[in-house]
Amino acid sequence: MDKIILTASGGPFRQRDPDTLRQVTPEQACAHPNWSMGRKISVDSATMMNKVLEVIEARYLFGLEVDRLDVVIHPQSIIHSMVQYKDASIVAQLGTPDMRVPIAYGLSWPERMASGAATLDFRTVQAMTFESIHEHEHPRRFPGLQLGFDALRAPSGTCAVLNAANEVAVEAFLQERIRFDQIHVVNAQSLAACVPQAPAGLDDLLEIDRQARALACQQVDRLAR
Repeated sequence: MDKIILTASGGPFRQRDPDTLRQVTPEQACAHPNWSMGRKISVDSATMMNKVLEVIEARYLFGLEVDRLDVVIHPQSIIHSMVQYKDASIVAQLGTPDMRVPIAYGLSWPERMASGAATLDFRTVQAMTFESIHEHEHPRRFPGLQLGFDALRAPSGTCAVLNAANEVAVEAFLQERIRFDQIHVVNAQSLAACVPQAPAGLDDLLEIDRQARALACQQVDRLAR
């Protein structure tokens, strides 16, 4: 394996003016164009934080260096991930955008079970397109994506800080205590304020999680005034 390429739909705001993101409502953020998911992960898709978590997962599941992980926007959500090999060939995992497929695989691994999802009919697939993240002004529309790559390069435990802060921030947004664009503010400021000690085990990770949530709550309280 030479490289892992993760695909992102771009969520509901892929083509939205970044200057208007402060006006986004929870209902709009949860209205994903392709996937039917819970409210938290739908917001993560709108901010691209779901892809941040997938990049972190891929790094630790497969032991790849950060520069061998990539993200590309694929609006149709037919290809879900790709593996590039040293001979330059690429193997893609395809399927209908239905959460029952990954859930079924997670429940049945290493076997396969019927998911109840419709099979992909290539005769009805009109197009599969791909777009560079950079075409979408991602530092403004998807600022959290860079946080994920930065966290992977930071001291051990930093990714746990980011995950905890994001959970607090998304919940605050869904409760309409902070704006959509302030989710990133909470995440970034929590990362800046919390420099974790390298965790030696689960107890250490849980303590990092607790500290990060406390700091994120402070940031939310400050923004909600």
